[in-house]
Amino acid sequence: MMKHTSDRDGEAWDGEELFAGLPVTDPGAQSRLHARLAADAEREGLLDIAYRTLPTPVGTLLLAATDRGLLRVAYDSARHGGHAAVLTELAERVSPRVLEAPQRLGGAVRQIEEYFEGRRTRFDLDLDLRLAKGFRREVIAQLPHIGYGATRSYAEVAAAAGSPRAVRAVGTACATNPLPVVVPCHRVVRSDGSAGQYVGGADAKKVLLGLEAAA
Repeated sequence: MMKHTSDRDGEAWDGEELFAGLPVTDPGAQSRLHARLAADAEREGLLDIAYRTLPTPVGTLLLAATDRGLLRVAYDSARHGGHAAVLTELAERVSPRVLEAPQRLGGAVRQIEEYFEGRRTRFDLDLDLRLAKGFRREVIAQLPHIGYGATRSYAEVAAAAGSPRAVRAVGTACATNPLPVVVPCHRVVRSDGSAGQYVGGADAKKVLLGLEAAA
């Protein structure tokens, strides 16, 4: 995985370089050094985007957060370049100061784990929605209003977002949702009740809807 941060002048550099001199037989020392680097970057205001990965029943998710809140939840899709491509996109669109720093994502991890364990029906997290623009942002804002275990059609979401004819645009907004699972685009289905497509794949959507239906 990529690990980027930068110096005080804003130049990006590869955090892996710091670990090059450590013996490969001492992963514990490497881990401690990385944790110290992350803590120092956070304390000195040099960490713009913290990330970590999390294994779940729908695959390993990448979680990324700024100081505003959770910025990105991403499936590890080979078709879209996997998590490495997501981190590259975040570095280009938001900031090159990106570092694996799990401590910032503790609350998000806890709530997502509770969700998959069937102990949480809504998320209570600060969200950084800067990656969603225009009408897509309007759609994203509507999705948390679809209750746990419920579904809405693309047409219903379009109407709720103020553009009843923009059904296809709702589909695009769901497909580019930067925060799947937490912002529940999986609850948007076709008018005939069939599941339709999903950013994490049809199987992942089936798992999420099945989890909520069983509660």
